[in-house]
Amino acid sequence: MPELLSVSRLNAWYGESHILHGMDFSVSEGEVVTLLGRNGAGKTTTLRAIMGIVARRSGSVRYSGTETVGLPSNRIARLGVAYCPEERGIFASLDVEENLMLPPVVRQGGMSVEEIFEIFPNLKERRRSPGTKLSGGEQQMLAIGRILRTGAKLLLLDEPTEGLAPVIVQQIGRVIETLKDKGFTILLVEQNFRFAATIADRHYVVEHGQVIDRIANAELDRNIDKLHEYLGV
Repeated sequence: MPELLSVSRLNAWYGESHILHGMDFSVSEGEVVTLLGRNGAGKTTTLRAIMGIVARRSGSVRYSGTETVGLPSNRIARLGVAYCPEERGIFASLDVEENLMLPPVVRQGGMSVEEIFEIFPNLKERRRSPGTKLSGGEQQMLAIGRILRTGAKLLLLDEPTEGLAPVIVQQIGRVIETLKDKGFTILLVEQNFRFAATIADRHYVVEHGQVIDRIANAELDRNIDKLHEYLGV
């Protein structure tokens, strides 16, 4: 498949803190790729740097052939990139449908609310429930569903299974597989490599703001001891 995202020599800073030190990796169209690593390795910062929401960045981030370093985040979103943060950002005073309608449609091809409800039947049942009444799993589904309206084709998902019960983690996994089948490309930050192994095509291991290894999902079993060492499992 053609390369959709290419990250090269990517550096990023928060104020004076230098977090990313030359990230290099790529994601092909239609792939699910994970960034694995310990807390503080730079995984979330990588997603934020791709989206253009760090204080400063340098290097190259090419999306569908367009260089995006130097572009503001709203321009990057209009190219077809969407970011779902770990904190989810659900508006407690709005109901489910109002939360879904909040982000603007930036490109053609986004899903309708009814199409999103087909993927997330739980949300359809709770469409008039305020954000404060949703479980953690329902909030995560809503956070993912919300970016599907925008028309984005590259989804940046930050720790979508964090703090969720195993049965909900399985649901999120099925959702990601459904989105892949629908043609979405997904870059996923994840600490739970056992979950990542069920959905991803490839894994990049991140340490100290750099990619230190690349492991194809088919090679995961052969590299399990090395992965345990990387992740401190």
